[in-house]
Amino acid sequence: MALAYKNWCVCSFSEHSHLGRQPRAQTMLRGPGCSLPIKSARYNKHRHTSILPHVERTLHAVAPQVEEALAAAAASTNGNGEKHHESHYEPPTLQPSTLTVHGGEKSGRLRQGLLDSLTTPIVQTSTYTFKNTAELIAYQEGRHRSFEYGRYGNPTVRVVEEKIMALEGAEDCLLSSSGMCSATTMLLALVPQGGHIVTTTDCYRRTRQFIQTILPKMGITCTVIDPSDLAGLQRALEQHEVSLFFSESPTNPYLRCVDIPAIAKLCRKTGTVVCVDSTFATPVNSRALALGADLVIHSATKYLAGHNDVLAGAICGSSELVEQVRLMHNILGGVIDPHAAYLLLRGMKTLGLRVEHQNRVAMEIAKRLEAHPKIMRVHYPGLESHPDHDIAVKQMVGFGGVISFEVSSSSYISSRSATSTCYIGSRCIVENRS
Repeated sequence: MALAYKNWCVCSFSEHSHLGRQPRAQTMLRGPGCSLPIKSARYNKHRHTSILPHVERTLHAVAPQVEEALAAAAASTNGNGEKHHESHYEPPTLQPSTLTVHGGEKSGRLRQGLLDSLTTPIVQTSTYTFKNTAELIAYQEGRHRSFEYGRYGNPTVRVVEEKIMALEGAEDCLLSSSGMCSATTMLLALVPQGGHIVTTTDCYRRTRQFIQTILPKMGITCTVIDPSDLAGLQRALEQHEVSLFFSESPTNPYLRCVDIPAIAKLCRKTGTVVCVDSTFATPVNSRALALGADLVIHSATKYLAGHNDVLAGAICGSSELVEQVRLMHNILGGVIDPHAAYLLLRGMKTLGLRVEHQNRVAMEIAKRLEAHPKIMRVHYPGLESHPDHDIAVKQMVGFGGVISFEVSSSSYISSRSATSTCYIGSRCIVENRS
């Protein structure tokens, strides 16, 4: 229901109670700059129209009085808008419904509070604003630092990226929704149609599946070599126009370690990009960029986050290469949400303590497993029996919390040997291998 008088109107609507009571009819007088409740009555669909005469009388009686009050308030200021008396009350320039949405949201105090907050806040937004067109143009031209849209960046996410940059000694970093998202986006961004990749035999199966089944649809081929086969890498570089060398170090699940400086030296001669997945090492134990890699990838789901409650991935390295990956990332849209980024940021605060402890515990467990009569073989780069132990000692200050070991077939029901990958402090995965 609505009645009008000059610049004023009366609106009536049904207000439902959360206490299971009968709905009430709420009547508001609305005019320039204000809304006033003037009538509340039990709602009855048979009697609802009976309040119309009362509302109309109220409208004609109250509206002139309110207009006089507003005129008096206006008269209390001089021509410059300055008040004749001091008051701590500033009349709102917007309707209450507008203020409940926007009030305080863009104040300088809020912006400064975000900067002064001890912990990084969760900036849970999908879009961002600009003060004016000039600021927007400045942002587009790179003269104003801000954000445009959640798929292209977020303040909370950027703090995590800069933390990983500091840990790896990288020029730039890009966070994504998972480690696989970082790996696949990188491959799509840096390997052209008809390009060639060199990768290693021991590799996370989903990464290998993407390289061997998805990329061939774009004419991309690959050479697979043993992690220690530098001669095989040399032949591949001579026989193909190799766009990218990609390997984990340590690998999953046998924890093979590639000789990053030697690989980088060979690839640099042909302009081949070297990307190392350092998830199992972490920047605490090894910094692949310092060893010669162009890019380093992390499944931040594992060590970086550390609490089994986040999926995230990161890729970092030179600004030029990361920017190429970011352009593809902005198209594919594998973004991490701000809350997950905050959880990752929180988890990383204890990364050093956790990895140091995991290094020590894993080394002790690996030694005990190796001495156990029912264990056929232990795969841990900290052990002298590991094929890449010498490389690991040169490249790593600790050997991580992941151990793979094989149990003899006579020890278990299966007639086949079982390979178990043990993540210290997290979980244990057992798979049978013929």
